[in-house]
Amino acid sequence: QVQLVETGGGLVQAGGSLRLSCAASGRTSSTYTISWFRQAPGKEREFVAAISWSAGNTYYTDFVKGRFTISRDNAKNTVYLQMNSLKPEDTAVYYCAAASPGVRVTTPYGMNYWGKGTLVTVSS
Repeated sequence: QVQLVETGGGLVQAGGSLRLSCAASGRTSSTYTISWFRQAPGKEREFVAAISWSAGNTYYTDFVKGRFTISRDNAKNTVYLQMNSLKPEDTAVYYCAAASPGVRVTTPYGMNYWGKGTLVTVSS
């Protein structure tokens, strides 16, 4: 089992920044890829960004490119999501999830492990 805990959410004004953390514990593996998803009220969970533990390859959805940066600290087993230039439409619960090799990391279906999420609220 792998446990994922997200922290760093909160209330921020439009244009502001937040950094989310996803701490992994348990039977973690360097072969995993960690993805961030988000879910706004009444909407489906959507992909935000992903990073592979070993090579550090990164993937972003179009609407966060240039504003969000995903990174990892392997020594701390932690993945970060730096979010800049936040917009009210970024308001959502943000989840991190882990995927074993072969799993499509840009959709929520099939991810092996999930955290409980952290709420990000961006006021206008």
